[in-house]
Amino acid sequence: MDINPTPSTQTDVVLDIRDLYVEYLTPRGPVQAVDGVSFTIGRGEVFGLAGESGCGKSTIAHTILRVLRPPAVVTGGQILYKGTDVLELGDEVKPSTAGGPSYSLESFRWAEVSMVFQSAMNSLNPVVRISDQICDTVMKHWKVNRQQARDRAAELFDIVNIDKRRLDAYPHELSGGMRQRAVIAMALALKPSLLIMDEPTTALDVVVQKDILQQIEQLQEQLGFSILFITHDLSLMVEFSDRIGIMYAGDLVEMAPAGEIFNNPIHPYTQGLLTSFPSITGERRRLTGIPGSPPNLITPPPGCRFHPRCTKCQPIETVTAPRFEEVLPGHWVAVHAGMPLPTGAKG
Repeated sequence: MDINPTPSTQTDVVLDIRDLYVEYLTPRGPVQAVDGVSFTIGRGEVFGLAGESGCGKSTIAHTILRVLRPPAVVTGGQILYKGTDVLELGDEVKPSTAGGPSYSLESFRWAEVSMVFQSAMNSLNPVVRISDQICDTVMKHWKVNRQQARDRAAELFDIVNIDKRRLDAYPHELSGGMRQRAVIAMALALKPSLLIMDEPTTALDVVVQKDILQQIEQLQEQLGFSILFITHDLSLMVEFSDRIGIMYAGDLVEMAPAGEIFNNPIHPYTQGLLTSFPSITGERRRLTGIPGSPPNLITPPPGCRFHPRCTKCQPIETVTAPRFEEVLPGHWVAVHAGMPLPTGAKG
C-alpha cells in the first residue's frame, strides 16, 4: 500500500508503521507474512489488530519489538517510535529524525515498548523465581540495587493485585490468571509508553479473561500507556479497543473506530468475522462463519487475497488488487471499483 492511514484528528502519535513488509524465507520460496501494512497508535490509545491465525498479527508485534528470528526478514517499510525508526536501532544511540528522544536498541526494548507474549507459562523461566525475573529486568535498565529492584517488584504485584507474599513463587506455583498478571507486571516494570499484548488471555476461562482485561483498562487509565492489542477474537476486541485494524493474509483490509467496525463493517471478511461469534443477548441467529481456509502465502491468489472465500466476489477482484482507501471519516477499507459501500461513502 502506498499511503499511510493516519486519522486527521490524531496529532500525538506514539507509533507510526509505514508500508511494513516482512517475509519468511523457506526452501519452497518466501512467505509474504506482512504485505505493506500501515497504521498509527496515538498516546493513550488502545489499537486492536484482529484476524485469523497466520494473518501476520504476531509478526508485526515481534517486528516492533525487534525480536523476529530467522528465517524472518524485514524487506521494507519503517516503524517510527516517537520519530525514531526502530528498524535502524543498534548498539549505538540513534538520533530521532523528529527531534525527539534518542535510543539504542537496548534502551528502547522493554523500557519504551514492552510485550505480553502468548502463554504466560512459556514466557516465564520455570526454574527462576518471579521476583528474580522482575528484578533482573529492572536492574538491567535502572541504576538500582537488588533491594530497590525487589521493592519495585513488590509495587508491581500490588498494581496487578497479587499478594506480595507470592513474589518468591516459581511460575508453576501460580494459577493461570496469576501467571498472566505476573507477566503483565513484568511488562510494566520500566513504565513503557507502549504495551503490546499478543493474545493475553489465551487458554484462560471467560471469567478470568474479563477480570484481567478490566484490570488492564484500569492500569491504562492510571498510567497512560498505549496498547497494541492482538487477538483473533473480534467480539472481545470491540469491547476493549478504541480503533481496530482487520488483517487477512498479511494485508490490512479494514480499519476504523471499534464502534464502526461492530455496527458498520464494510469488508466481506470483517462481516464474516463478526458473524462467526455467538451473541449472549438479542435474537438467536444461525452462525455462518467464513467458508474455506486462509491462502498459501508462498503462492497467494491474484487480486484480492480474500476472493476465493468471498461470497460477494466480483470478477475484477480475481485479477486486480484492492486499494486501501478512506471511504468514511476515519474508516479505511481495501476496496475495488463497484464494491457496495454504505450511503455517503466515497469509493
